[in-house]
Amino acid sequence: MNENAIRATLWTGVMALVSLLIAPVIAAQPEGKEVLRTYCVACHSEEGAGTALSRISAQRKTPEGWHMTLNRMEHLRAVKLPLAEKRALIKHLADTQGLAPAEADPYRYLLEQDTNIVELTPEPYVEMCARCHSGARFGLQRRNEEEWRLLVHFHMGQYPPIELHALSRDRPWMHLALTETVPQLAADFPLDSGAWRDWQLAPKPALAGQWRMLGYMPGKGEFDARLSASEAARDHFSLSVEGQYADGTPLRGEGNATVYTGYEWRGDLNLGGLRTRQVMAAAMDGSEMSGRLFMRDAREIGARLRVVREGPDSRVHALIPSHLRIGETGTVTIVGSRLDGPISFGDGVRVLEEVSRNADRITVRVEATGSVGARDVAVGAARGVGLLAVYDRIARVEVSPENAVARVGGPGDSQMEKVRVTYRAVAYASTPDGKDELRLGFVPVTWSVEPADDVARESEDHLFAGSIDMNGVFTPGDAGPNPKRFMSGGNTGRLSVVASVADGGALVTGRASLLVAVPDFVRRVLD
Repeated sequence: MNENAIRATLWTGVMALVSLLIAPVIAAQPEGKEVLRTYCVACHSEEGAGTALSRISAQRKTPEGWHMTLNRMEHLRAVKLPLAEKRALIKHLADTQGLAPAEADPYRYLLEQDTNIVELTPEPYVEMCARCHSGARFGLQRRNEEEWRLLVHFHMGQYPPIELHALSRDRPWMHLALTETVPQLAADFPLDSGAWRDWQLAPKPALAGQWRMLGYMPGKGEFDARLSASEAARDHFSLSVEGQYADGTPLRGEGNATVYTGYEWRGDLNLGGLRTRQVMAAAMDGSEMSGRLFMRDAREIGARLRVVREGPDSRVHALIPSHLRIGETGTVTIVGSRLDGPISFGDGVRVLEEVSRNADRITVRVEATGSVGARDVAVGAARGVGLLAVYDRIARVEVSPENAVARVGGPGDSQMEKVRVTYRAVAYASTPDGKDELRLGFVPVTWSVEPADDVARESEDHLFAGSIDMNGVFTPGDAGPNPKRFMSGGNTGRLSVVASVADGGALVTGRASLLVAVPDFVRRVLD
């Protein structure tokens, strides 16, 4: 487990998705191209025919990447950039010097603030770059070779002790960075690429209109809602949400969104008093968007989000819950659009009763008597492929995230905030031939924590490092010395997070690794 990569992933993106990137729709906005010339030519000289500026034109970045660049210009170079101009400049740079969908796709977890990913950083960058950065940090940039070389010099000038760090002082760091790492970066992450040229020429999806939004809110549960996006200005949308959670609790809200580079959706939603962010990528045909929804002030608390465009046809989007045990009856809800016609769950699944029904949701009681396997769910001509998993027993439970880092914090408002972890459990059943697994989906479980090993047990980490609630949200302990621990040690520790589910007469459990670490004392500057 690359702890440095996880640590960097956890906090490098903390400047991303602040309110600056989700600009409210305003009547008149500055022209990004003019802002660039007005505020940047004092330091960045014109090149060629005057359409390019030194350093700036040799880079491509995500909206968050350009935002970080402008923050650095403000805080380290004393650039005075009004808020409206800053927003316009980020928009212009991301649109004209951004990343194509295929280029950003492998690293979307950083944009989405999915903070507990164990990265598989390519070997050339492990010792040189990933000891300080997430691999996604440089993977979400594109530069020509000269610009990558200048970035090495920037590191040396801005952080002179870099050659004295571990993995630097025992080798010629500067020589290796310039002669080996720079050419590799230029080859792997080039300024000029076919993917970017193709995306610049491709038609961009129109994202205004009606959408169905399906997701999960920790502590609240599964939800589906209608998302209305009204384009009041180019690439700026006013949003309204109306739907419900799986238990019937209403879900309503409103907000706004900005689209960058033709597909990068950044939304800001107030959902029943919960201030949330949407970070999504739109499909090239504009049929759907996918990404993550998370709390604005606690970015580690969130979950995957799927948004599907509503059209004139009847469609089945999801089934809640998505599994049914053979020989048992259960209540399931079909989520869709313009649902009309007879209901079918395939062979061996019988509808006993319609509990409620409208064009968006149908709740029914069903009974399974057939064999193990996935079933299509149909309502009239609309069909959801493989949405229902029929099973005989749970073979295993998988806890996600498999490896995570929490951070102690507080107590008190003046201290570093605690960094929590949100867990979910996915169950699997064995197929009759025993060769494959059938994914049952998310299941309700009982959560607990245990010491990770004998050393953690001896230190009683499970009593001090934190606790997990019934919703799978782990909250670490307070920062600072604890007189109840050996030598007043802090509340850090190594834990196993355990998900337990009763299946007939058996108890099936799944485990994940959790490191409860000290606070990250590098506080990023936010707008």
